[in-house]
Amino acid sequence: MEIFELAAELGKKLKDDARLIALEKAKKDYEDNPQLKKYMIEYEVQQKAMQAEVARADRDMQMIEVIQKRIDELYKLIAEHPVFVELNRVQAEVNDLMNAVNNTIMTQITGEQPSGCTHNCATCGGCH
Repeated sequence: MEIFELAAELGKKLKDDARLIALEKAKKDYEDNPQLKKYMIEYEVQQKAMQAEVARADRDMQMIEVIQKRIDELYKLIAEHPVFVELNRVQAEVNDLMNAVNNTIMTQITGEQPSGCTHNCATCGGCH
């Protein structure tokens, strides 16, 4: 089998992995969540308002403080939202999986084990 055929097979297998399926669901939940959409839109608007105010020659420092406070509030609302937390969690799992796959491939190429053991075998191509 050619390299790209093997890569395609690996891609198909990975696509069926529970971690990648969970990631697709988490992405959809994130994109479909009206509350998060509202927060994200307002966050972007506040960021633009901040940029515009800072760029003004006669900038209003009180206005900048108010805008920054709201940006911080929105950031917290977004970062702590359960849908966003879940998306980050499953993204980290997929990243770990992809790192393990890449480490396994590199081990086969180089004959050397990856360094930097995390003591989490899910993130590793094997050490023993």
